[in-house]
Amino acid sequence: MEPPVWAATIVAGSAAFGWFVTHWLTLQREESRRRLEAQLNFIERQIEELYGPLAAVLFEGRRTFRDLLDSLGRDYVFPENGKLPEGELRTWLFWAEADFLPRNEYIKTLLMTKAHLIQGGEFPESYLAFLDHCNSWAVNHRRWREQQIKYSWHSKFDWPDAFETQVIATFRALKLRHSELIGELTASIRPPAA
Repeated sequence: MEPPVWAATIVAGSAAFGWFVTHWLTLQREESRRRLEAQLNFIERQIEELYGPLAAVLFEGRRTFRDLLDSLGRDYVFPENGKLPEGELRTWLFWAEADFLPRNEYIKTLLMTKAHLIQGGEFPESYLAFLDHCNSWAVNHRRWREQQIKYSWHSKFDWPDAFETQVIATFRALKLRHSELIGELTASIRPPAA
């Protein structure tokens, strides 16, 4: 092979190799961007449709529970004997029917209709504990309303503090990851520095 042909072959081969490397790197960068966008979209759905509303109603519930305690003038609802005086029972039932039970039903509906957005591979134990708390109270309260069968005026299962803690921690972690993904996407769009 003559030197000019040999040189042209090397130049053409180098150009083709350079094009393939550049093309491959571009495809890799686009695939990485698509993965980041998919993660971002899923996290946005988790925040918007499940964890944002859950966190908001849990924060709201904290406030209204403190308001109830203020109206009772103490830091607990039920005394050790479990019996409330008639006036306090009316106050408790008002709060239960106007605030706590409807909020619990809203949370239950979110968990049932948005279960696919729950973080992790399993339904957390604390979420199951919340459902036990919610269902026990709702059924007994409805039975009292419809059949006048008295009950303890609250769920057989205590409010699961771990549920509230886990939901709020997950909400905060998702918000942080959301910010990180936006930063990664922004960085991936910028052209490399020369």
